[in-house]
Amino acid sequence: METIDFSGIKVDNVTLTEAAEIVRHFIIEGKPRVVVTPNPEMIVAAQTDAEFKKLINSADLRVADGISMVVVSQILGRPLKERVSGIDLMLKLLEIGADYNYRVFLLGGAPGVAEEAAKKIKDRFPGLVIAGTQNGYFNAGDETGIVKKIKEADPDLLFVGLGAGRQEKWLNQHLYELGATVGMTIGGSLDVLSGRKQRAPKWVQALYIEWLYRLLTEPQRWKRQLALPKFLWLMFKPSV
Repeated sequence: METIDFSGIKVDNVTLTEAAEIVRHFIIEGKPRVVVTPNPEMIVAAQTDAEFKKLINSADLRVADGISMVVVSQILGRPLKERVSGIDLMLKLLEIGADYNYRVFLLGGAPGVAEEAAKKIKDRFPGLVIAGTQNGYFNAGDETGIVKKIKEADPDLLFVGLGAGRQEKWLNQHLYELGATVGMTIGGSLDVLSGRKQRAPKWVQALYIEWLYRLLTEPQRWKRQLALPKFLWLMFKPSV
């Protein structure tokens, strides 16, 4: 696959359909694989976290979860085919999984969120097997039991929503113990799928102002939104 560099973060230049097909082949192969969804906030954070940067770059599939990344790539003459958001790829994989009876495990969110998301997913994709759920509010002392729970569930797809940085490091640490075929990091997607949070309307996404919608609906995120100008500075700063 062609890769595009965003200030040291490698992103695979694939469409949503291509990404889903790659993951389907990962499942057929049966080897443990990691899928990550770098966005501008993660790219900025990785500049000061060498472990985080290494984990993103070493993942088996890295999709661009940020429309600003698409715009920047076009300006720099290395255009991404399209944005592939984590939640869109997750939904596409769930759709495919319904046809192949994939076993799915949901990890993350506040207590109750994964269970609520599982119910809505099952209603939407009845062919899926929801093999298990687990909230993301646990500490190091709980990890052995959680790893055992996931391993016993034997999922084809493990969706991990523990927040950027933590989820990638946790998945890398436990990947070969989990028994999951594909582990994919999904940020806050379970909050949306559970119905506790609303995604920006399509017209907002089309205008490239999803960041503004999030700021207006979740003003407590304002510090996180500062990552966007930092990302743009990284990409366009003058060469020394």
